[in-house]
Amino acid sequence: MSADDSAAYLSITKDTIYAWIAAKSMPAHKVGRLLKFQASKVNVWVGSVGAAHPGQGTAEGQPWK
Repeated sequence: MSADDSAAYLSITKDTIYAWIAAKSMPAHKVGRLLKFQASKVNVWVGSVGAAHPGQGTAEGQPWK
């Protein structure tokens, strides 16, 4: 998935995706200048981080869906 696809998948902004990569080690792979994400790894990461920080799912303070 691309950053846009990942943001839509998680119902968050692309800026939040970039912040999570920098601050929380969200799993992403750089392919040239593009970031790519595996849905299975994102699901596991969201589950582990979301369980530890309920209600802190997005930059807007909305929980993950």
